Amino acid sequence: MRKIWFGKYRWAKRILLILTVLGFAGGVGILGISSYIKTSVADLIYEEDEFSQLPNVDCILILGAGLTKEGTPSLILTDRLNRGIELYKKGVSHRLLMSGDHGRTGYNEVAAMKQYAMDAGVPESDIFMDHAGFSTYESVYRAREIFEVKSLAIVTQPYHEYRAVYAAKKLGLTVYGTPSVATKYQNSWMLEVREKLARTKEFFNLMIQPEPTYLGDRIPISGTGTATND
Repeated sequence: MRKIWFGKYRWAKRILLILTVLGFAGGVGILGISSYIKTSVADLIYEEDEFSQLPNVDCILILGAGLTKEGTPSLILTDRLNRGIELYKKGVSHRLLMSGDHGRTGYNEVAAMKQYAMDAGVPESDIFMDHAGFSTYESVYRAREIFEVKSLAIVTQPYHEYRAVYAAKKLGLTVYGTPSVATKYQNSWMLEVREKLARTKEFFNLMIQPEPTYLGDRIPISGTGTATND
């Protein structure tokens, strides 16, 4: 009986050791990919004091980040919108592309984003809505395919900017990262951890470059934003 018990215990130790090694290797891989993505696009990300050096682009892409219970932009999204509107007024582009989730009845992220920009003085004709920007990858892919964007400035939080710029670069776009203010959000450490995992997923996703959930008719960014009204 003793021998049988010891043999089982030995196999348990081996399995635990294998799992530990695999976990360690996975962690190193995640950190390695995250670091690679950051360093590969670092020179494409402009800080606030460098915005004056930005060239003109086809559009300023503002990525969605959720709404409050009242249907207004969340704090994270408000920071992105404020930065995008600032860049618009600085003349970086004469087009804002709001990309977010409008995939279900009663939830219209892009309409709230558009209204926020209009309240800040941006003409409706200069605001385009991408109603099917369900992820960073899909937002960038659809900017290229649906809105015929060739160059863009992407607005999101600093921790997210690297992945967004990396995706645009891999999809063949001329891209500049223009981070919003580095506000400390609730549970911000969780956002950082999640982002490292998301970078790894995006790294492999961009090797395949699948089509997004929806495509549809082309709406050139050179036209009028009212064409995206629903």
